[in-house]
Amino acid sequence: MIGTPGERLARFLAHAGVASRRHAEDLIAAGRVQVNGVTIREQGSRIDPAHDVVRVDGQVVQGSGPRVYLLLHKPEGYLSTVSDPQGRPTVLDLLPPALRRQRVYPVGRLDSDTSGLLLLTNDGDFALHMTHPRYALEKHYVALVEGRPGGAALRALRQGIVIVEDNGRRYKTAPARLGAVRHEGDCTRLTLSIHEGRKRQVRRMLAAVGLPVLSLKRIGIGTLTLGSLPAGKWRYLTEEEILALRGAHAGNPL
Repeated sequence: MIGTPGERLARFLAHAGVASRRHAEDLIAAGRVQVNGVTIREQGSRIDPAHDVVRVDGQVVQGSGPRVYLLLHKPEGYLSTVSDPQGRPTVLDLLPPALRRQRVYPVGRLDSDTSGLLLLTNDGDFALHMTHPRYALEKHYVALVEGRPGGAALRALRQGIVIVEDNGRRYKTAPARLGAVRHEGDCTRLTLSIHEGRKRQVRRMLAAVGLPVLSLKRIGIGTLTLGSLPAGKWRYLTEEEILALRGAHAGNPL
């Protein structure tokens, strides 16, 4: 029961696939979690998963089952979220019902108009490590932009760009690592890698040097690549891929 030896409530929610552990703590602090009908706000509260009934926003949370790790090729037009109040398509619509019942959710996000590699899991610890700035892996993109970048624009990207956040604050990004740059008529296709994940960061960086983005695709995270997986399709991560991602972050495999 509550307060007795058992599993931490935030950990239980994370392992059940409700959210990352950090977000689970936010849910608890907001009073959205109930155990046996009692609202819990205290961090560090423990439960007995075999006997206690946990609800989030009134919905019963099932205990953790098998951990699932997926790589999805997200098409444009899909939201990187579990559900949308406006009824717009989400990445979970691309999964079969059996996987959705295992409460997988996106690790981080890709904007609706950005395609490419997106991870999904029901392992809250894995999601936390993958999204924590302290352990950030490089994310690799291919962008098609208007215009032909000159040397000054490319140097600016390599040195970091000052962008304006939604709240009006100015922020200088970390340097981007540039790969191939190929001209296609009046447009340019280029590859770049960043390890930060601010809102629409790649688009803002490129726009800041006069290169509006026509299309953007994430092709890799760390050593993990999208490969030939078609848009809208998914696959399980291999054990080696999972171990590599975890090892790159914390040095301790699953």
